[in-house]
Amino acid sequence: MVSIAMLTTANVLAALLALLPYLAAAFFPRSAVRWAHRLPAPLQLVLPAAFSLPYVLVTCAAGVFRWGWFALYLLLPVVVAGLLQRPEAAAGSGDAGNWREFLVLIVLGLAVDLRWFEGAWPAHLSIFNKVLLLDTGIYGFVVLRQLGGTGFDLRLRLADAAGGLRELVLYTPIALALGLGLGFLHAHAVWPRLASMAGAWLFTFFFIAVPEELFFRGWLQNLLERRLGRAPALFLTAALFGLAHFNKRTAHFNGRYVLLAAVAGIFYGRAWRRQRRVAASAVTHASVDAIWSLWLR
Repeated sequence: MVSIAMLTTANVLAALLALLPYLAAAFFPRSAVRWAHRLPAPLQLVLPAAFSLPYVLVTCAAGVFRWGWFALYLLLPVVVAGLLQRPEAAAGSGDAGNWREFLVLIVLGLAVDLRWFEGAWPAHLSIFNKVLLLDTGIYGFVVLRQLGGTGFDLRLRLADAAGGLRELVLYTPIALALGLGLGFLHAHAVWPRLASMAGAWLFTFFFIAVPEELFFRGWLQNLLERRLGRAPALFLTAALFGLAHFNKRTAHFNGRYVLLAAVAGIFYGRAWRRQRRVAASAVTHASVDAIWSLWLR
């Protein structure tokens, strides 16, 4: 039988390995890109196979390792790297993207939204799946593709907080009117403690808001802007963001959640495109989610 200590140690080590690419690219973006591009091209391509190590650690310790899932986590990052490792997609290029980039976004987005791979993990540890798919996208788009205008830099600036909170203020009366009118929001009688509020906001920022904002705004809205223009890209991305919430908190299509999320996506997109900074839209997103979960769910 696997000991609790062994399981805990394996999970901690796996978490550190899973978070390393995410945090390195977020706080040391130039260094991460320079380091990767010093490697020979074939090694750049196979390097993300290392993203499978957290799966090995967690599932071996829990006794649920499966070769099929291991092959998926080993090969999927390499395939994504191969699709995005293109000489013509040089840093700062102004192209409008192509089928390879949109294919990667579709696969990664559906895998998270439809929970395709969560069955690979022990109960309550499926968050590893989301982080590893995030690592895969970061390595492909940020490190190899070097997609311009993404704004994935979590070294917060005053302008990030100001822009993010500005959109929060603009969205709040709309959300309250819609949410209360539709019966989606319910005010809580008890206010949480300050420590709970801070903890909820930080967790939401790093593990929900930043991943979703990087995907929807930094990558999807960014690429769509180049094909469709600013306004169409903003509204289309917001609509897709809303639809991505169709199965949240229900076994059926959750229309109220879709509507609120789509409207919120407009304000998240505005926060991002103001200075093209994921941190700004993540501030809005994390604040909306934290307020909802602590006071209005």
